[in-house]
Amino acid sequence: MTLTITARRRARLAVGVTAGAALALALPLAASAHVHVTPEEVAANGSTRIDFSFSHGCDGSPTTALVVDIPAEAQGATPVIDGAWTITTEAGENGIPTRVTYTAVAPIPDAYAASAGMNVIFPGSAEGESFAFPVTQQCEAGEAAWVQVAEDGQDPDDLEYPAPVVVVGAAAADAHGGHSEGGHSSEGAAAAADAEATAAAAADPLPLWLSAGALVLAAAALVLAITRRRA
Repeated sequence: MTLTITARRRARLAVGVTAGAALALALPLAASAHVHVTPEEVAANGSTRIDFSFSHGCDGSPTTALVVDIPAEAQGATPVIDGAWTITTEAGENGIPTRVTYTAVAPIPDAYAASAGMNVIFPGSAEGESFAFPVTQQCEAGEAAWVQVAEDGQDPDDLEYPAPVVVVGAAAADAHGGHSEGGHSSEGAAAAADAEATAAAAADPLPLWLSAGALVLAAAALVLAITRRRA
């Protein structure tokens, strides 16, 4: 009888550990199942390159196209040529694109990463505002409309199909005539921030040691639990 109870406890422990590991893996996978935009902040009065990226299809079906709707507030949207896509645009009366369609030269398999880019310009009056770029991901079978926008007070993470959103920041320092090298300034700032973060991590190894220690303690606790149940 004791052996039976011990076996059951071991089985339950194994199931718990397996479920925990599966959950830990599932959370980042679920979080990545979106169409993302980078960078998430662009400079006002400057041209900034943004990229729409994904690493999944539509319920496993290969991706054939990305259809991106441009916010009406944008003063410019210039698609970036990429050998993976053929590009078509729809423009308004002012000649500014209102929609850009990137059609894959070859269907992009599920679980393969890809991206499509464009240069965008927002006016100084848009500083501090957020703008959604609804994206429809078309696949060989079906499509996924990443068009949901969070309402005031709503957590964007609660949305099932969130639209990519960019924030318009301060005007680029070298802006002139409504145009600038804003994209390069944003990229330079991002690179500097990454360098500072790397330097800070190197200077202060405590967080790394704490993380390693936590893993060691967790492993020790697991071994101790198994040993006690065997006893």
